[in-house]
Amino acid sequence: MRDLGTILTAIVTPFDTEGEINEESFVALMRHLADNGSDGFVVAATTGEAATLSDEEQLRLIELAIAERPPGKTIVAGTGTNDTRHAVYLTERASELGPDAIISVTPYYNRPSPLGLKRHYEAVAAATDKPILLYNVPSRTATNIGPDLLAELAQIDGIEGVKQANAAELALIDGLAVYAGDDSSFARTLDIGGAGGVCVASHIVGNEMHRMVDEPEHRAEIDASLQDVYETLFLTSSPTCTKAALNMLGHDVGGVRLPMVEATPQETEIVRAMLERHGLLTRTPA
Repeated sequence: MRDLGTILTAIVTPFDTEGEINEESFVALMRHLADNGSDGFVVAATTGEAATLSDEEQLRLIELAIAERPPGKTIVAGTGTNDTRHAVYLTERASELGPDAIISVTPYYNRPSPLGLKRHYEAVAAATDKPILLYNVPSRTATNIGPDLLAELAQIDGIEGVKQANAAELALIDGLAVYAGDDSSFARTLDIGGAGGVCVASHIVGNEMHRMVDEPEHRAEIDASLQDVYETLFLTSSPTCTKAALNMLGHDVGGVRLPMVEATPQETEIVRAMLERHGLLTRTPA
């Protein structure tokens, strides 16, 4: 697999006051993240609220990211759904736009068998000449790709990596570049020789996370210091708290689309306290 970078930020999708995509804010955020630890971006995936984007919005966001990509940064396009025909369509259309890779989540809700997963990913891989990252996140999809099946899927031409969000089964797989799917397992992924992580906390502490790549001798210490960041950003359904944090830091990313809702006052205060602890936000006078 081509080098996509070590820290791929699963970038949020900013919305304006009318709930429409705020393209100006998206580009500004991408540039900010590029200057603060991100090697590339996963666009229009889970953290980008792909589940509530129309096909046109999803493809436009990928097109915008590619057109405005900061120099030297990579773009991974999210095209996964639980309908193989739809996933193939989005993969074909996104590939025409020129991303560096495709990320395709395990089909959710319908809980396909191992053979069904294999047939699904064969169809997706045949729809593109771009490398494909599998995305294994059983907490959201109710379907797990176990290590043996990952090794089998690695034999499909074009499937070259996996975003592994099942921390209990985090391990290297022959033929796949392994990326952490949870920020809390990013350091462990680096320790075992993985390719990096598809990260959320890098919206907030990207430079610190990149220190874990650049300063392996300090990795455990840095990772320990960031655990409260990871926990706070996933206090409720993502990206609710990430967007709350970004808005507090002056990035106009707006709210979330239903069925997700904005951070409650209590959640907002927990996010604010975390940012203050890390010196990212000036403490509010009493």
